Amino acid sequence: MRILVIEDEKHIADFIRQGLKEEGYAVDVAYDGEKGYFLAGTENYDLIILDLMIPKMDGITLCRRLRQDTVNTPIIMLTAKHSVDDRVNGLESGANDYLTKPFAFKELLARVRVLLRQGPGKALTILRAGDLTMDVLAHKVTRNGEEIFLTTKEFFLLEYLLQHANEVVTRTAISEHVWDIHFDTTTNVIDVHINALRRKIDAGAATPLIETIRGRGYTIRT
Repeated sequence: MRILVIEDEKHIADFIRQGLKEEGYAVDVAYDGEKGYFLAGTENYDLIILDLMIPKMDGITLCRRLRQDTVNTPIIMLTAKHSVDDRVNGLESGANDYLTKPFAFKELLARVRVLLRQGPGKALTILRAGDLTMDVLAHKVTRNGEEIFLTTKEFFLLEYLLQHANEVVTRTAISEHVWDIHFDTTTNVIDVHINALRRKIDAGAATPLIETIRGRGYTIRT
């Protein structure tokens, strides 16, 4: 899952980014409204965390413009404004949720997970492909009832493939959503991890799940 944080207070933005990355999310940060508006409109994000009081374009204006542009990415507004009118104004501008500062990261993370389950991608906590099952919250993968032990990166790579089952996912998409980097055509790190993942989940199985689509990317069939 890829998240955009739009927050001008660098220490808060870095705190959120670090916490989310430790939970396995790919995170981009914009420190002003104009940059945030540009990224939200041109990149593919699963969720946006948006501060209200940001320079160049305030959060309310940014949120309204995104909704006018038919950007339906779930948005959590994060702000020091506590009044009922402020919350109502934020929600009516198009936000899906509203969290006031100071906040506990645990609560923010819970709200992120709820919105990701409800958002356009409708992320689930249990993902399946054939006899393979992934419990996202328990970080557990089984195939035909046998537990498979994956590294952290292998787990998130498999999760991304399962979220896009029966679709072809490109190496560029994988690098941005799993590695949080722009794709480097000179590296084979994705292929190495795909091969390692394939050995673990397809070894000895009658039906291989991961397919390579030559010249395009990878897919996992259900």
